[in-house]
Amino acid sequence: MKKIRCAIYTRKSSEDGLEQEFNSLDAQYEACAAYIASQKAEGWVLLPERYDDGGLSGGSMERPGLQRLLADIDRGAVDQILVYKIDRLTRSLADFAKMVERLDAAGTSFVSVTQSFNTATSMGRLTLNMLLSFAQFEREVTAERIRDKIAASKKKGLWMGATVPLGYAADGRSLKIAEPDAQVIRTIYDLFLEHRNARVVKEKVDILGLKTPVRTLISGRVKGGASFSYGHIHYILTNPVYAGRIRHHAKVYPGQHPPLIDPDVWDSIQEQLRSDAAKGRTFTKRNRNGARASVSPLAGRIFDQTGDRLTPSHSKTAKGRKLRYYVSHRLVRGTTPRDPSGWRLPAAELEDKVSDMIRQHLNQQEVRAGILVGAMTDETVTVGERLSRLISTDTGAAKDAKRRCQNVVERLDIKPGEIRIALSGERLAAGLEVDPSRINEDLLTLAAPFQHRKRGVETKLIIGDAPTEIDTTLLRNIARAHRYFELVRSGKTFAEIADAEGVSKRRVQQLIELAFLAPDFIRSVREGRQPVGMTSDWLKRHAFSPIWSEQRDAFAAL
Repeated sequence: MKKIRCAIYTRKSSEDGLEQEFNSLDAQYEACAAYIASQKAEGWVLLPERYDDGGLSGGSMERPGLQRLLADIDRGAVDQILVYKIDRLTRSLADFAKMVERLDAAGTSFVSVTQSFNTATSMGRLTLNMLLSFAQFEREVTAERIRDKIAASKKKGLWMGATVPLGYAADGRSLKIAEPDAQVIRTIYDLFLEHRNARVVKEKVDILGLKTPVRTLISGRVKGGASFSYGHIHYILTNPVYAGRIRHHAKVYPGQHPPLIDPDVWDSIQEQLRSDAAKGRTFTKRNRNGARASVSPLAGRIFDQTGDRLTPSHSKTAKGRKLRYYVSHRLVRGTTPRDPSGWRLPAAELEDKVSDMIRQHLNQQEVRAGILVGAMTDETVTVGERLSRLISTDTGAAKDAKRRCQNVVERLDIKPGEIRIALSGERLAAGLEVDPSRINEDLLTLAAPFQHRKRGVETKLIIGDAPTEIDTTLLRNIARAHRYFELVRSGKTFAEIADAEGVSKRRVQQLIELAFLAPDFIRSVREGRQPVGMTSDWLKRHAFSPIWSEQRDAFAAL
């Protein structure tokens, strides 16, 4: 009889009672083990490995015990999974659908010892989906209840957890002033009242040698002990906690903790910060003629594969229209010969593509849920709403959203075939109104395939997986090259071919090289699968391979 290897998975949402000698996980395990023993005649065998997740929600797949179980399933070590109830495995219908596909691929099934159904039948799957739908509904109702409780508690001025602001320490459901960190906060506010400029405050704070507090994250990583950034200082100056208040989404309520800064002083600082921000938004840069000048928001932050910075440049059309570009600095300083590896990219199109790329990245569910380290449910919802405003695609707010996306770019690296963007955690934190030290740095880098195609004077940028596109220009040039090749073989010279075709002799010499392309490459061109950037212009600008040169020399000797 074939042995059926059985693995037991147990889970408990909270940590309450886990310290007991016999806890909920043990009770679930024993019930499943007893069920396996009852099926011994069917060849069921209990595996010695335990897969336990204590204190973890069923709304996520990121559970160590579950991940170990799935890894063992993938390598064919498990035939049957047993759980006490189906919601121990997952409470998410979407996660369950993914899990079923994975189990089916490995030939593994599962059993709930307290709920009788068989996932091998359509009726069993229907029953299971109904149970999971109710489990997901229960989880969502619980989350709503928690959000409502947090909102009601904050309305009463209670502190509901999360990272304790610098200068305070947690005191039950309130906060208490913690020295000497509180004096650091007072110093920052005093410096702002003296200089009325947050950037000057940052310079003075650096001179004083003030540092951010050292904190150990749940992951064990140590953060802090660094200089205060501008974004961190701005966050401190705009945090209503220091005025003895509690913020919940867009609303602010009187808190039950003592203020570090006089509320009237804090209010006056907010008025000035709002006034300064409004001035910055209405400022318009103009040229010598008084006309509005174009700006390059990514200037100083774009680098090519050699590490060379791309510099803003421009040209004018015959009708006087200004065209902006980002150009590799070595191409514009005029001290070296023209470098074919240099870049000249259309500025407006690049800025639009980068904004779209950042918007799509920040709109991903895993980014919205994980951008804030140690976030509670309430904070995740708040940050999600602020992210939505930051990347809004509404017609009226599209330009502002594009500007905000460009503003959070720390560095942009371009090389043949790839674009990589590093976002600024400080500027993103300022936009989300959170402490910069809580931004998840692992989610601040994004990359995508990058193509730079040129058709005469027109340049087209393609970021991401481009749709199949047939390069008709390259195909026509390959056909011309084969025709020129046949004419040369018949005894015609390059000059005679040029006169007959109405082109220059140099053009014939350039194109005839395409007659030596391999058949499989020509086939890929016909299907739109040629290497990224492999156009007629690229082939004219770059030297050919040694094999190509040998073929060309042999042809010239004919």
